[in-house]
Amino acid sequence: MSEEIERVIAKSEIYDLSCKYMRGLDRLDIELLKSVFHEGAWCDYGFTKSDAPTFAQFCMDALKEHHANHHMIGNVLIEFGDNENEAFGEVYFQAYHKVDEDGQTNDVFISGRYLDRYEKREGVWKMVYRSEIVDWSRTEPTHEPYFDSAPDCFRGGRQDDRVYNIKDRYLSLIHI
Repeated sequence: MSEEIERVIAKSEIYDLSCKYMRGLDRLDIELLKSVFHEGAWCDYGFTKSDAPTFAQFCMDALKEHHANHHMIGNVLIEFGDNENEAFGEVYFQAYHKVDEDGQTNDVFISGRYLDRYEKREGVWKMVYRSEIVDWSRTEPTHEPYFDSAPDCFRGGRQDDRVYNIKDRYLSLIHI
């Protein structure tokens, strides 16, 4: 296989790590979150610095009290190091958190970039370092008129979300 094709495949595998990371956060799936990191990986978010398993538990503890979370990926730039088993990433993100603060429910938006280092070990790409740079944030009172006008819409959840049962996902498509 040519080096160019191998790099396209590697970029796809590395991109999937960020998708799984986001799903792990939003669905409160600690095992999925931990699965994107190699043994010995380190996370540095400024306000928390730890090995990946400790970081994953920190995230679960922080997010479990939220009403909802929604993490989105934007631009993803992956560059390879001096060897074929090392890569670096800049992953733009936007995170939404629906939280109770001071007696009211607020929408908190945080946008920034993850700065990552990836390694391919035994044929598998995973993160070995992730840090977060926050570029902007905004907090405002929650206002959700959509749910008043569409009370029967399917709503996202945590591990009870429809994404966890593939049979339900397909059945929902045919029950139109």
